[in-house]
Parts: sequence; C-alpha cells; structure tokens
Amino acid sequence: MESISSIWQGLKPDVLMVLVQIAYAAVTIIYKLAINDGMNMRVASAYRLICASVFTIPVALVFDRKKKEKITWSVLSKTFLCGLFGGSLSLNLYLEALALTSATFMLVVFNLIPAITFIMAVCFGMEKFNLKVVEGNAKVIGTLLGISGAMLMIFFKGVEIHIWSSNINLLHPHHNQNEQMASQHSDFLKKLLGVSFALATACSFSLWYIIQAKLNEEYSSHHSSAALISIMGAVQATAIALCVENDWNQWKLGNNLSILAVIYPGIVTSGLVVVATAWCIKMRGPLFASIFSPLQLFLVVIAAYFMLDEKLYLGSMLGALVIVCGLYAVLWGQSKEMKNKMKILEITRMSENDEPVVISMPVSHDRVIQSYQSSAITKENVVNDQ
Repeated sequence: MESISSIWQGLKPDVLMVLVQIAYAAVTIIYKLAINDGMNMRVASAYRLICASVFTIPVALVFDRKKKEKITWSVLSKTFLCGLFGGSLSLNLYLEALALTSATFMLVVFNLIPAITFIMAVCFGMEKFNLKVVEGNAKVIGTLLGISGAMLMIFFKGVEIHIWSSNINLLHPHHNQNEQMASQHSDFLKKLLGVSFALATACSFSLWYIIQAKLNEEYSSHHSSAALISIMGAVQATAIALCVENDWNQWKLGNNLSILAVIYPGIVTSGLVVVATAWCIKMRGPLFASIFSPLQLFLVVIAAYFMLDEKLYLGSMLGALVIVCGLYAVLWGQSKEMKNKMKILEITRMSENDEPVVISMPVSHDRVIQSYQSSAITKENVVNDQ
C-alpha cells in the first residue's frame, strides 16, 4: 500500500497537468460553440473577467491577509497593463480570432508565445542573444522554427487528411450560410484578418508575461496581484463592451451554452486551473508545466475534427509539428540556462570566503563554474601548505 501511495504522490503533478490541459482544451471548444450560437464576444470577455475577479478576490483575502505590502502607483500601473494585455485586450482579440479562424489554428498560434516572448525580451533588454552557448542557440533556433511553422500554416495548405468521419457537427449550419455564399476573395480577407488577430493575441500575452515579471519583482503577493489584475481586466472589458454594444439584450444569458461559456472559463480556467498549475510549478518547476502545452493542441485537434467538422490539411499538421519542435527547443534552452544559474549560485554559497573569478569575455556557464571550482581548490591547497 505504501508503494502505491508513493507512486500516486509521484504521479499527482502529471495527472493534474493533464487535467489542466483538458480544461483549457474544453474552453476553446466551448467558446467556438458559443460564438457560433450567436453569443456576443465582448460581453463574453467582460463576464469571464468578472467571474475571475469574484473568484480571486476571496482567495487573496484568505492567503494574503497577513501580508502588508504597500500598493504603490507603480504597482497599480503595472496591474493595469497586465489586466489590459493579459485580460481585456488579449481575450477580445482571442475571441475575434477564434470566430474568424479555427480552434486548431488558435492553439497552434498559442504555442508561439514562448518564442514571441523571447524576441520581445531581447528588444526590452531582458534577454541577450548569446550564440556562443548551447542554450542561446537553442532559444534562437526554437524561435526561428516557430516563425517558420507559422508561415507554413498560413501559406501552405496541402492535401486534406482523412482519418475517420463521425458525422457529428455541433456547429449549426444555418449560422454559416453567409460564409458559404461569400466569395473566395472575401474568405481570404477574413482568414487574413483572423490570422492578424491571432498573432496580435500571442503578442499581447507575451507583453503580459514581460510586465508580469517586472510586477513580481516589485510586488510579491501573488494572490493579491492576480486579484488586482482580474479587477483591472474586468473593468476594462466591461467598459469596452458598454461602449461597443448598445443593445442590453446582448448581456442576457439566454441559454445553457452561454451560461457555461461564462461560468466555466471564469471559475475553472481562471480559478481552479491557476491554483493547480501553481502547485505543479512549486513541486516540479515552471518547465514541467510548460511541456504539457502541446497536449492541449492535440486534444483540440481531435475534438475539432470529430465534433466541429474541422478539416485537417497537410500544411496545418506540418506547421503545427514545426512550431511544437520550436517550443520545446526554446523551453530546453530556458531550462538549461536556469540550471546553470542555479549551479553558479550553489557554488557561490559553498565558497563564501573565496573571491569570485571575474571573466570579462563571454564564455559558457560551465566554464564559469569550473573557474569558481578552480579558485576554491587553489585556496584550499594554499591553506593546507601553510
């Protein structure tokens, strides 16, 4: 019994991350169905962020009640930007792109976020192109693979791939009659607009990650910052919806699908999933949580093919494969870089009385570590000789 219990404890993070990806995949399918059913996208964004605020505020009050960190204007400005790029703007762009493209395409673009984040971090001086180390090459190659995969998906269609037809299509055909009657030219323009919205969504999320990193340095109460970001995003999304939508009937949740599209993403993905992911990161690290993201793409591809009658094309599959390879290359480079930094910190702590070796030329982290070790051994020999 003890061995079974220990095995379960070891597998718990893996099982949780699989459930997290299933939850995220379900959100994409639910949103696609709700949009096809006529739900207003701006109203859906506002409702989701309001639900997220309702969930995160009590959590912050419970877990951060003993912390008394001062909320400065700088913190408020960063939470406002996080609420914009990680909440109201990104969610509105995401739903617009999902309405114009497919669920599969949106998930493929989401796997570009680490590569786009790396490019933006370099532009802002938070990362450096270091092609003299393996991890630097991995991140650059992964970024180029991601961009190449996206270009392959956009410009190369290829032959249609037939697996097996379930004859199930949850998307109502009568909502797509105008699309079927539209000309090939207008379809191309619509696809181009959808691709633009999708890439803008990925860029918005990448900006959010960069600003969030700055916010974490200044304000360490994560539950409170999450609540503030949710509140800012909810206020922004509600203001956008009120300005654009003058019909109050759009705010009515007329059917069960609309209610599900509001409550499930707000509570499950913006609440429970965040808690589960945070626990897994604490147990196994951020890379462990990141490597499961392609599973979400696989689940959405299968669900969209069998339930939404989405077509699979060779170009899309090849592009998705290249993007996933690029994702893992970037993640491997980040993991290698993080491990090397941790080694340097450990050696520095072990040799507190030793003077660090200053290296002015760019070298690999392994050579820095060797320099620290050589310095420590040399000083130890000198002491023994005396």
